[in-house]
Amino acid sequence: MRMWSLTPAVLDAKGIVACWRESLLAQAVLSGKTKGYTHHPQLERFRACEHPLAAVASYLGPLADEADRRGYHFDRSRILERPDPELRLTVNDGQLSYEWRLLLKKLEQRDPKAYARMTERGPQPHPIFLVVPGPVAAWEKVIAGV
Repeated sequence: MRMWSLTPAVLDAKGIVACWRESLLAQAVLSGKTKGYTHHPQLERFRACEHPLAAVASYLGPLADEADRRGYHFDRSRILERPDPELRLTVNDGQLSYEWRLLLKKLEQRDPKAYARMTERGPQPHPIFLVVPGPVAAWEKVIAGV
């Protein structure tokens, strides 16, 4: 499961579709509708919220917005709660930098044109996240060489 801390605008087609699908899975886990992935470490930051389903809804909304911008259709009726426009989670700058390097590595292999465009940018957070100083998150499974 990969729920990127990066803005959906930097994800390629495969990345945004996978993120949508996996975020819906996270929503199912948090709402008790599935028995799998219940202990997935990436869910920690959503479980820590007072209203985890509203947090996931707030995460899913910008993914659907980016999909709309690209002419894709993500079914917003699958979002179970109303997003909270005031809700902000934190992400460490070390985590954001790690995810940026991971995304660049993936793009280099599967979409060289997107990779070339992204190397001119730096990491930008998903709108739900406020960047704070800190290392890669304890829940992250760091891949050697990234």
